[in-house]
Amino acid sequence: MNRVLRIGTRDSQLAVWQATLVQNLLAEKGFNSELVPLKSDGDIDLVTPLYEIGVQGVFTKTLDAALLSQRFDIAVHSMKDVPTQLAKGIVQAAVLPRASYKDIIVYKNDASFLDDHTSVATIATSSIRRRSQWLNRYPNHSIDNLRGNVNTRLKKLDESNWNGAIFAAAGLERIHLRPENSIELDWMLPAPAQGAIMVVCNENDAMAKEACGLLNDPVTAACAKIERDFLRTLLGGCSTPISALATIENDVLSFEGNIFSLDGRQKAATQKAIQTTHPSFLSIGVEAANEVLESGGRQITEGIKNAGK
Repeated sequence: MNRVLRIGTRDSQLAVWQATLVQNLLAEKGFNSELVPLKSDGDIDLVTPLYEIGVQGVFTKTLDAALLSQRFDIAVHSMKDVPTQLAKGIVQAAVLPRASYKDIIVYKNDASFLDDHTSVATIATSSIRRRSQWLNRYPNHSIDNLRGNVNTRLKKLDESNWNGAIFAAAGLERIHLRPENSIELDWMLPAPAQGAIMVVCNENDAMAKEACGLLNDPVTAACAKIERDFLRTLLGGCSTPISALATIENDVLSFEGNIFSLDGRQKAATQKAIQTTHPSFLSIGVEAANEVLESGGRQITEGIKNAGK
């Protein structure tokens, strides 16, 4: 096969790293490819908080449009940024093995503010999922908006008076930027599919689907599907603080999911476990979401919708 696959990517350091990983993996399978970097709307507007932009796929829609217009053949995304409903004409071609799903706090001077739930501090993040979970644990803290790629956000933290900022561990670790002054937030539940990379292509491009399919990790794909089913069933998007984590160990899938109110004061959560041999184990995300809706989640989602009106 002489065809060179064109790989679309955002032009940030992390996005290019992810696309280069896909390029190298394709090369191992005997496929030639080249990178085609583009700037997304989410990278251009670094002022408006993500939850005010209010557009699902803020980091993916530019690549989606270019993919559909055949400017390239496949696109590589951080899977947590991808809407649960893919654009018409685009299909999931592969999910790569997951890196760390955890969030971390990068602190400025010391981390003593983490030890006291009544402490006063200012933390930076643009994620309302992180914001809500943080305020639930530290109700006296203030949250400031922090936008930009990981390099920009680290620089802003360094120049600020913030006590710390929250990042995805995978993003910093992939490009070797995780500072020593960082701590994993084991209590914080991640965004659905956090730490996973998704490759998409045009639904009619058989060659691209076949090539990328060789890179697919079934375990990560299954866990990410369950987490995203949970998100979709709760009608969640960038403006909804929904978290989910599915893991598989010894043929048992464990799932944990929750939704918070915007101020972190209300919470609805669930935990489930099921054998992967069970015929309906892939449906556990939908089942868990319906449980959460019935145990207070519906009131929380309605409150968030009303707050946006």
